[in-house]
Amino acid sequence: MRRLRILTWPVHGSCMYYVSHAPDDCYLPVSEDESGGSGGRGTNFWLDDNVHDIPLEEVGCTTFDVILFQARRPYEADQHRILSEAQRSIPRIYLEHDPPRESPTDTQHPVDDATMLLVHVTHFNDLMWDSGRTPTRVIEHGVTVPHEAHDTGELERGLVVINNIHQRGRRLGADVFERTRRELPLDLAGMDAERYGGWSLGLEELHLMQGRDRFLFNPIRYTSLGVAICEAMMIGMPVVGLAITEMVSTIRNSTNGFVGTDLRKVIGYASHLLRNPGLARELGAGGRRTACERFGIERFARDWSETFLDLAGRGAAHR
Repeated sequence: MRRLRILTWPVHGSCMYYVSHAPDDCYLPVSEDESGGSGGRGTNFWLDDNVHDIPLEEVGCTTFDVILFQARRPYEADQHRILSEAQRSIPRIYLEHDPPRESPTDTQHPVDDATMLLVHVTHFNDLMWDSGRTPTRVIEHGVTVPHEAHDTGELERGLVVINNIHQRGRRLGADVFERTRRELPLDLAGMDAERYGGWSLGLEELHLMQGRDRFLFNPIRYTSLGVAICEAMMIGMPVVGLAITEMVSTIRNSTNGFVGTDLRKVIGYASHLLRNPGLARELGAGGRRTACERFGIERFARDWSETFLDLAGRGAAHR
């Protein structure tokens, strides 16, 4: 079967890495000033050879099967400057990474188009967005970690994995992280983590190192289910965090971690794991079982492959 050609503007490097596991070719526009382009493949993720940079000036005269938007600027502005009229009529997908911000229940999604498909990464997001006329589909995260990455829990510390937490404020739980860090030993990994004495590592290096911490702590108040949570569970780390959004359908107390809305109790759960490495290992094993059942990369790649094929087939029938 012919490999499909997907044009996309990546937003999150790790998401692009995982989407590229579908058996198709992805093309990332690149321009020197990034006007209508992206950073291309970049250097932080070991993307396979099915992910290609394409010069911005070549996009309009190249044949694609599906256009995949992942942010508002490419959808609202760049496509009208870059794509030909014919390209704008081929199947288009908008991958929404986040829940609505302005109002959790009454925010109209920027895509209101019966001819497009809106893909959400969690059922919570699908429930909360007002998607108007746009048909929706949920493709939950899929992750993979190196075979040698596993949980040891040898350090009596918790780990937080969030990029630029200082800049992103209360929504990403910067204040919750600061408060908890005053009571418990917490490490931080992610972009700009050096501000807190933490690590800014590539994805593979992070996966190989993070299992030394006793648990993953998630201070986030309001976002999608973070890919870092799925990765930690796949490694075998128990997860402790706030009972918000899709976390409540993923983390079950005393099964694969602990969640709650009373931060004092959440800190108490984390402290309990620091004192009980055996329990941490037991919950981590439960987390790995959950991750393998729900967030396996094979299921994820199959879901995306079927979605691309479905839309490409409709587009060919229409043409």
